[in-house]
Amino acid sequence: MLTEKQIEQFDENGFIKGGRVMSDEQVDRLREELDLVMSGKSVKKPVLNRNMLDGSDQSMGMGMEMKQNETVVQIVNIWMASDAFLQHARNAKICEEVAQLCRTDTLRIWHDQIQYKPPVTGGPGSWHQDHPAWPIIEPADLVSAWVALDDATIDNGAMWMVPGSHKWGNHDKYISSSSDYKPVHEKPELLPEGANIEPVPFEIKKGHVGYHHCLTWHGSRNNPTDRKRRAIAVHFMPGHTRYVPTGNHPMEPFIDVKPGEILTGANFPVVYSKNQAHQISL
Repeated sequence: MLTEKQIEQFDENGFIKGGRVMSDEQVDRLREELDLVMSGKSVKKPVLNRNMLDGSDQSMGMGMEMKQNETVVQIVNIWMASDAFLQHARNAKICEEVAQLCRTDTLRIWHDQIQYKPPVTGGPGSWHQDHPAWPIIEPADLVSAWVALDDATIDNGAMWMVPGSHKWGNHDKYISSSSDYKPVHEKPELLPEGANIEPVPFEIKKGHVGYHHCLTWHGSRNNPTDRKRRAIAVHFMPGHTRYVPTGNHPMEPFIDVKPGEILTGANFPVVYSKNQAHQISL
């Protein structure tokens, strides 16, 4: 459970580091499952399994011009392909803490995603906000739990965050990256007075979690090291999240509620209910 001070820090900055949420053995199990899914050898399949930097699909809002051989493997809804990742999405500590940050008594999975930067050729992640890439759900109250499957450090492509940026609204279409991968705002006059877009590193140790708000600006640099940088992010919806089909998203074919209704259903399972002593059984 998070302390009041931690919650205040999240409210102020839009991100916070949590503690250890997986043992080394649990991390190893997820790594093994990831290898199976990434190679196409799993019986069940995820929604997407691709190199985000190949320029062919920017539907998740994170594409950028690719340099030769740069790779960021993205797998969307690996929980649909792997029971181990489904159990991870139901992690009691993570779900309880995200519910605290969302001020909700119910959490559902919006979707999850693997982001794997391989050694040497691991590419950058462009500066962005998450919620603008999810134009079929409202309001922008989601919180993501980003768990490192390898130590995520500055040198191997850890994320960077812009403190307080979640309070500025939707600026995604104006955000670009400088030559040194710092964020640039193309229309700074639209920012609140005194807004500071200087990023800070968000290093996460293996088996530990970092939380960030769906409007927090974030990005990441290349991985030129000889170490892998693997991570699993689960994007959690508070119980009041509604389906508002004003755009396109790979998860839209999986939705079976009417516009304006709470986004529910088997493809968006409840993983936390405050009224239950334990996590919901799926």
